[in-house]
Amino acid sequence: MSNILGIDVSKDKLDLILLSEKGKSHKVISNDLAGFKTLDQWLISRHIDQVHVCLEATGQYGDAVSEYLYGQGHDVSVVNPTRIKRYGESKLHRNKTDKADADLIAEFCLKEKPALWEPLNPDLKHLRALVRRLIDLQANYRQEESRLSSGEKDAWVIQDLTVHLEYLKACVEATEAEIQNFTKGTPDLKANQELLVSIPGVGEKTSARLLGEIGEVSRFENAPQLAAYAGLNPKGFSSGSSVHKKTCISKQGRSELRACLYMPAIVAMTHNPVIRALKERLQKKQLPNMAIIAACMRKLLHIVYGVLKSRKPFDPEYDRQFNYSA
Repeated sequence: MSNILGIDVSKDKLDLILLSEKGKSHKVISNDLAGFKTLDQWLISRHIDQVHVCLEATGQYGDAVSEYLYGQGHDVSVVNPTRIKRYGESKLHRNKTDKADADLIAEFCLKEKPALWEPLNPDLKHLRALVRRLIDLQANYRQEESRLSSGEKDAWVIQDLTVHLEYLKACVEATEAEIQNFTKGTPDLKANQELLVSIPGVGEKTSARLLGEIGEVSRFENAPQLAAYAGLNPKGFSSGSSVHKKTCISKQGRSELRACLYMPAIVAMTHNPVIRALKERLQKKQLPNMAIIAACMRKLLHIVYGVLKSRKPFDPEYDRQFNYSA
């Protein structure tokens, strides 16, 4: 039996379930470098030098431990949460605790043997770091702007907010310039960005965010797999004879990737012929507006996959050939 390590990830801690010839062990560590070192010592104390690590792709909180364990020479699988959830449902898994989730992930890894994960190449890793830094700066700017416009009366606070807003604005502009310079100065990123901006609704800023969040498109076998990674795969409900409940998106995936598709999808609903046709078709079915937007986000991501995979610019006439269909 190979050694399996299932990890349930949260912001501050990691729940671990180790499956080995000696049985099952549970441990909780902090989600930081000190915790990772503790994990090393825990494995050493059990005379284990190689494990197959498995965790869910639930956002950036699992990135650091994935890269650390990969760097230590362990096999790492980062799995879409929907796959593990469905596996749990097939096993009638009902306990919902961090320990139980780690146990389920370990069992899934043992039985299903998911594909191995590799970290981003240095260029994509740097681009992702820049993009996420920009998002944080923009969020901070909006917060401070809201405070200033909320009717603050104190002169000192108003002055401090004004100075801070000027500083944040300069940081935003500097980060945007760095993203643009880095993307245009890196041949592979530049070529991919040129493909993405050929899609109506996707501009330079969105294309950089998409490239950073998607990473290597080759790791996805098809467009639906990428949509599932973003949490944009449809989630249906049925119970007994009733199959008329709403269908929504799973949201079990990269929220950062979903976030950078919302406004481009809104624009594409007017200016992209493929997305516009989808919107009109769904409107005739009288779907709720948010359901239509979600479907258009998914369709747009399929198109992104199509142009990157085919290495050809967007062309609405090639919809079927490039698997744009949602």
